Amino acid sequence: MSNAASLSDSGFTTSAPEKPSTRWFVCALLFAATTINYMDRSVLSLIEPLLHNLPFMGWDFSQDAVHQDVFNNNYGNIIICFQVAYGVGLLTAGRVIDKLGTKLGYAIAIAVWALASMSHALVGSVVGFCIARALLGLGESGNFPAAIKATTEWFPSEERALATGIFNSGSNASAFIAPALVAFVTYRFGWRAAFVTTGSMGLIWLVVWLLFPYNKLRRGATQTQINLQEVVSPSANRGFFALFGELAHHKGLYAFSIAKGLTDPIWWFYLFYLPKFLNENYGLDLAHAYWEIVAVYAVSSVGSIAGGGFSGFLMKRGYSVNSGRKIALLICALCVVPIMLVPTMGHISPNSAWPAVALFALAAAAHQGWSANLFSTPTDMFPSTAVSTVVGLGGAIGAVGGATFTWIVKHYFSLHPMLIFSLAGLAYLTALLIFHLLVPRLGQPRTA
Repeated sequence: MSNAASLSDSGFTTSAPEKPSTRWFVCALLFAATTINYMDRSVLSLIEPLLHNLPFMGWDFSQDAVHQDVFNNNYGNIIICFQVAYGVGLLTAGRVIDKLGTKLGYAIAIAVWALASMSHALVGSVVGFCIARALLGLGESGNFPAAIKATTEWFPSEERALATGIFNSGSNASAFIAPALVAFVTYRFGWRAAFVTTGSMGLIWLVVWLLFPYNKLRRGATQTQINLQEVVSPSANRGFFALFGELAHHKGLYAFSIAKGLTDPIWWFYLFYLPKFLNENYGLDLAHAYWEIVAVYAVSSVGSIAGGGFSGFLMKRGYSVNSGRKIALLICALCVVPIMLVPTMGHISPNSAWPAVALFALAAAAHQGWSANLFSTPTDMFPSTAVSTVVGLGGAIGAVGGATFTWIVKHYFSLHPMLIFSLAGLAYLTALLIFHLLVPRLGQPRTA
């Protein structure tokens, strides 16, 4: 099979940018935006210990158990406000970006979340924090729909997963940058300055984004994108919500959404449970578990880029888009399976956490590689005019899956840890099987 036959985006309908490096500059912008996105959402958790002693909040954590319960409930409600707003935002953010275009849509999204982040510095009540977090969630819901749409407009199929893997690793980069930056700023200027600092970084990014001639330089529609226009109605007069109804007839939407719903929760489970696991099984608090946690984030960044690049590697060697994507997804899914052994690590290696950390790192890296390829599948199934909408809808299902799995973990983990890790280990293979049954061949319109 020749490369020309196997690569879906082998020809342009209009001229591509004169300098191919331009698209990697765009990828760098997407990486920076994703890093800022995760930094903004992490500030609250990093300064959380300081919130205990804010008298005007009524959260004096030092007084008694009643005040402790009040603090926990209020803090939990603030987190829930972000999660609900983020999930609701995903339902419409993608459609807004598809309507307005990537440049304007992304600009609005980051402006909203940057200003929302900075607004935390102005609040003085639980309600204020809830409102600020809700606005942050609404703004941040536009990041991935806009970024995936941008990769569709700038990169050929064989490079999209790699580009996605690179910018998606910004979620891991924030884990290295945010703690040090927030600690420094908070120590020098107070906790309010931490929100202003990360929020202002978003505004700086916004200036660069607006100055960059995005629409003038981006590549033209490819032949595959033109062929995929038949997936949705070409009518320019359809209403804002009409596309949702049209997409409901296509199996690709369900394949992507189910895969997100089954696998997104596992990623959050790894990140939230790892510190608890290290503390309960090896007596390591956050200070003493620093290198173990850093190792997981570092390896997952490698997995994001390597996993995303692997499907392109296959395509450039004659594999079809369908084979390249699904082989990469299968390898990532198989690399997650060993996470099922984590509950036995306490018996196998009772004195060292590193064997268990290695399993977490492998699974986290595999998830990021999986995500890089999964995020690219809407670009193989839908035209760029619908990609953000599909990504947003899938992300919303992922948020629902996350809430569901969190409930399962909360109620059953202490009794059946092996069950939880078995679900985590098999979720990706299950998702891939369902995806393949719904979409046997990527790149070809499939109606329900």
